[in-house]
Amino acid sequence: MTDTISNLGEIVGSKRLLDSAATAGRVTSFWNPAPMQARALVMPGSADEVSRVLRSCHDAGQAVVTQGGLTNCVCAVEPTREDVVLSTEKMTEIVEIDRVGGTAVVEAGAVLQTLQETLAAEGLYFPLDLGARGSCTIGGNIATNAGGMNVLRYGMMRNLVLGLETVLADGTVVSSLNRMLKNNAGYDTKQLFIGSEGSLGIVTRAVLRLFPQPASRQNAFVAFDSFDHVVRMLSFVQKELAGTLSAFEVMWNDYYHEVTGDGWHRPPLSRDYPFYVVFQAEGSDPVADEARFERVLEEAFEQGMIVDAALPKSESEVRDMWNIREDFEAVLEMQPNYLFDVSLPIRDMETYVEDVYSLLEKRLPGARAFTLGHIADGNLHLFVAPCTDGDHHDVINECVYDPLRPYGGSVSAEHGIGMDKIQWLPHSRSAADIELMRTLKRSLDPKGILNPDRVLPA
Repeated sequence: MTDTISNLGEIVGSKRLLDSAATAGRVTSFWNPAPMQARALVMPGSADEVSRVLRSCHDAGQAVVTQGGLTNCVCAVEPTREDVVLSTEKMTEIVEIDRVGGTAVVEAGAVLQTLQETLAAEGLYFPLDLGARGSCTIGGNIATNAGGMNVLRYGMMRNLVLGLETVLADGTVVSSLNRMLKNNAGYDTKQLFIGSEGSLGIVTRAVLRLFPQPASRQNAFVAFDSFDHVVRMLSFVQKELAGTLSAFEVMWNDYYHEVTGDGWHRPPLSRDYPFYVVFQAEGSDPVADEARFERVLEEAFEQGMIVDAALPKSESEVRDMWNIREDFEAVLEMQPNYLFDVSLPIRDMETYVEDVYSLLEKRLPGARAFTLGHIADGNLHLFVAPCTDGDHHDVINECVYDPLRPYGGSVSAEHGIGMDKIQWLPHSRSAADIELMRTLKRSLDPKGILNPDRVLPA
């Protein structure tokens, strides 16, 4: 294997290759601050270099773990001592912006927030948005089929990618940088790689779909006395705000109460209500949009759906409201703490959460749980802190995942499977589904070198 590492240095240059000792100067991931352990870390700067790196590793049977912004939540990018890490951090270029066609060609290592800000200066909008925007990369967003806050209106990453350039395990470059919304010329092969968590190929460039920058945005923070009213409100604003509703984020009281405690975020509303929602509409007519938004809120009050509301008066107040939803540092102060990402029908969410809390109380008294989610797309996130000594991860997993089955839910709404959820994949996918996935993996990566021991059960 020493020869393989030497070959990688010849491909990318000595300054873009870190040996096992140097990788220890980096953290493993956002969720794991331990020093990284890997045989080496290589930082290619182009699809050609990625191709040559993978060809060398393929010939040697060397396992490769791909890393972007290290914000992955399911241990999909954490290497072992035997892995070579391929980082896309040197591939950050926004190659092309087509204002007329509404597309951008972007390298895999470009940071989401950098892309958003670059496009905003051009009057354009890339709607994918999530709390890790300042660190996560476009390649990682594609590999996990990221969702985030605006799925309700714009869909997940899968809906925002028109074309991909991908490198297969043997170094073959598959370049299909399609720029058209309509292209039915054969199989849509890019979909194989979106959401595959780097296990079928490494994305190097993407053609992304853009939209005009909204001329207006309206936001509100509202409180509810029941989950039924949350659901009624969602249906109401989807109808009354027509196609302008872009985000509708729910927080259970346990989450809201924790993140607005002493020293954390200022609560815009009383901390005593059972449910809270922050939602946003985007439009093209600031005056008319604001009037309609306020009318909808007034009608919701009159119909008894909401019990309290706060409207931001400045951009800083808007950011403060959304930080309550996005900044969960107060919750993470309780360690260990396990983040879950599930999906199920909206009508079943309240009962499901009650099921989880009841199981936790029976099996792990004293554990604390905090629930929030995108709700409109069926996605909930739960944080669970055992608050007692010992390793209780397996028990907590059972308390969260087993209750999903009666509702036909998924153990992963948007974070993927990685290593963390492999044993739970059969909860959400049939045996035939999983075997088909294995067939794809064997076909595209016959030696199993790309992100091994991830996504698929052994």
